[in-house]
Amino acid sequence: MEIRTVPTAPIAGQKPGTSGLRKKTRVFMEPHYLENYVQSIFDGIGGVQGKTLVLGGDGRYFNDRASQVILRMAAANGAAKVIVGQNAILSTPAASHLIRSRGTDGGLILSASHNPGGEDADFGLKYNTPNGGPAPEGVTDRIFEATKALSEYRIAVAQDVDLSTLGTTRLGELEVEVVDPVADYAVLMEQLFDFDAIRALFASGFTMRFDAMHAVTGPYAREILENRLGAPAGTVVNATPSPDFGGGHPDPNPTWAKELFDLLMSDDGPDFGAASDGDGDRNMVLGRHAYVTPSDSLALLTAHAHRAPGYREGLKGVARSMPTSAAVDRVAAALGIACYETPTGWKFFGNLLDAGRATLCGEESFGTGSDHVREKDGLWAVLLWLNILADTRQPVKALLEDHWRTYGRNYYSRHDYEDVETEKANALYDGLRAKLGSLPGQSFAGLTVATADEFAYDDPVDGSRSERQGLRIGFADGGRVVFRLSGTGTVGATLRVYLEALETDPSRLDRNAGEALSDIARAADEIAGIKAHTGRQAPDVIT
Repeated sequence: MEIRTVPTAPIAGQKPGTSGLRKKTRVFMEPHYLENYVQSIFDGIGGVQGKTLVLGGDGRYFNDRASQVILRMAAANGAAKVIVGQNAILSTPAASHLIRSRGTDGGLILSASHNPGGEDADFGLKYNTPNGGPAPEGVTDRIFEATKALSEYRIAVAQDVDLSTLGTTRLGELEVEVVDPVADYAVLMEQLFDFDAIRALFASGFTMRFDAMHAVTGPYAREILENRLGAPAGTVVNATPSPDFGGGHPDPNPTWAKELFDLLMSDDGPDFGAASDGDGDRNMVLGRHAYVTPSDSLALLTAHAHRAPGYREGLKGVARSMPTSAAVDRVAAALGIACYETPTGWKFFGNLLDAGRATLCGEESFGTGSDHVREKDGLWAVLLWLNILADTRQPVKALLEDHWRTYGRNYYSRHDYEDVETEKANALYDGLRAKLGSLPGQSFAGLTVATADEFAYDDPVDGSRSERQGLRIGFADGGRVVFRLSGTGTVGATLRVYLEALETDPSRLDRNAGEALSDIARAADEIAGIKAHTGRQAPDVIT
């Protein structure tokens, strides 16, 4: 097999974010772009000579071609083996599980998660470390430094590897093992949850709709929900992964999964509804006439996790991203377990999970998971909900209401202003940061600011410090607003504004969230000048 060493030059902007490198698909398809970044990953992790890697992705456009390039580069760089999902398909949590269960040296995951797919949409690539989790900042910093010094990359000259047939083949000295992307993951789920109880729930007439959003979770949900748990055929819809996700936006929230949301809000809707995203790591959960916010989902799952066999011995602790509501904090206090507040980005949970300090983790952007893998896991969350429903035989709405009566309710909403011009977004954010110190004591929309700061995180495991992780403003009545600029988009900037209000009065637990948060929303605009800076009269997405 011929190995080519191709002269190249650094390409600006190949800086991985919290979830790897995400750019427009056409950018990744430009000459040398993908190859430069893959070589930089290999160089940044100290080379791949003799190493074993996992490879797969969410099936979006360019996933198949990129996989072949990565295999040829792995062969040229001396890797011993690559374990790849059939047809280069692997959900992100399934990839994390394979990395861990097979004891590999990490993996490359091809995905831009919840971002749209297609030739004119988005593509992404990230490296996960041997613990199965996203590369921490120390590793991504080394990868970025490698992108700036790169002068050549190595690639094998070879025909495409057949990734449609299960089994082992060779690409020169590289062993390529094509595996069923669903099988190992499904076995893991059977070990964590009471499948007999969930089967009995479906047999009793319980109805469900799972929207896979034309994304990677479809084959997983069909195998587990319909084939193994006995849900009726057709329970899983939009189940075939599509390169452009059926022309939709594979983000499981009330805006992009509106058809599912409307169905569950109707009198004729099923008992339970759920959706997952492009690469299978996010989830939205609904009951009939009941929308479960990600923050409430984490809190309720924490309170009831003991109902599932995998968590009956109790939880070591819980962790949430800083913008996630404090609903889980009060559950943790009642259970007598630790609760950690981390920056946004699943990689920040990794140390806590590896050190045995946390069992469940969650973030406000529809991500929930546990120590079974080192990624958030959409289908896992849905199965834990089903296990709880099977054990309590209560509808989702009743479970939520019981939870709020016990712990209080954190009214919560996220307002996303997408594709804001970068200069305008930075001007808003920098201006707000500059006046944080003067805000306490001032009143906006009838609310008095009690605290204002920029969140920084000191990792309790390795002592590392992460600064500039979001701007927080707390009000005297216990409410708060958080501002962040998100790094998961590919064009401009996304301004995320998180609104939260705590309610413990039993007579006020069934208010409309928009009404309950209206004063905080007005205060947020007055404080930051959102309309003035962005020219937007309303957010693009409200969740």
